[in-house]
Amino acid sequence: MFDIMIQNLLSPVVLFFVLGLIAAIFKSDLKFPSALSEALSIYLLVAIGMKGGIELSNYSLETVIHPILGTLFIGVITPILTLIILRLTIKIDINNAIGLAATYGSVSIVTYGAALTFLENQGTSYESFMNAMVVLMEIPGILVALIIFGMIKKSKKQPLVPKHEVAGIVAGPSFPKINIDVLKESFFGKSVLLLLGSLFIGLIVGKEGLPIVQPLFMDLYNSILMLFLLNMGIMAGERLDLIKKHGVKLIVFAVCIPLVYGVLGIFVGYASGLSLGGVALMGILAASASYIAAPAALKTSVPDANPSIYLGLALGITFPFNLIFGIPILYQLAAWIV
Repeated sequence: MFDIMIQNLLSPVVLFFVLGLIAAIFKSDLKFPSALSEALSIYLLVAIGMKGGIELSNYSLETVIHPILGTLFIGVITPILTLIILRLTIKIDINNAIGLAATYGSVSIVTYGAALTFLENQGTSYESFMNAMVVLMEIPGILVALIIFGMIKKSKKQPLVPKHEVAGIVAGPSFPKINIDVLKESFFGKSVLLLLGSLFIGLIVGKEGLPIVQPLFMDLYNSILMLFLLNMGIMAGERLDLIKKHGVKLIVFAVCIPLVYGVLGIFVGYASGLSLGGVALMGILAASASYIAAPAALKTSVPDANPSIYLGLALGITFPFNLIFGIPILYQLAAWIV
């Protein structure tokens, strides 16, 4: 395992992330223009969605039904477990607990992209439809966290936002109804819209669209990922001071929970009949935390949640931990089980 970790540390994608961290820590004037950062993010979302859709077109529903069910199970159970762990151990307030539940219940597209590069370097194949599983795991965690938030507030009858509307969930006479704004934020936010849209486009065009898609979205993928991770390193380094303010317990949580969920994902992937590469990817997806889709939804749905906590932990601690240590550790655990 140590050799695999060293190899991962010396990979270009990780080294570019470390370069960004160094730039932020030493207050370098290295900055990415916001337009370029946005463009790189859009590129990665479209590339992963397109590849997933094209590959998914080659499989029957019977082939992918078990991985789909396993993916949805992880997407539903992880925000619930996160909320329970936070409330019982750290005793964090409900707003920030929900923020972390949504963040750690969803996934990091960039962590997944780095994992693909890692598997290629290891010479390990994986089910190509796993790109579609990224999309399926992106949404449930956010929706489940917001639904739980609405139910908790309704039961306490202490709404924290004006007029009977709580975190995008309207308290009805018998059961909380999801507000249309939450659905819009969850399904039509940038990341989910691009992933789902690209996935369906890839599914429709199939292999016939490969010659058009491959030069930009496949051949250049790893090179674009390096630039994106350089920017992510800068952003993560800028949030390190914010994380220190919130205590050691939250930092321990941000390091330990990826391993716990990663092991859960590995067992779910194994039960779904995936190969070594697929099992490792399922574990890595479960271990990752969203810093794009979830924060976008939380900004309007749970405004009292502190972004420096859920975004700082996801981007400043969990993301670099997974990138450097989590991916090779979970890969080795998957190799022992499969």
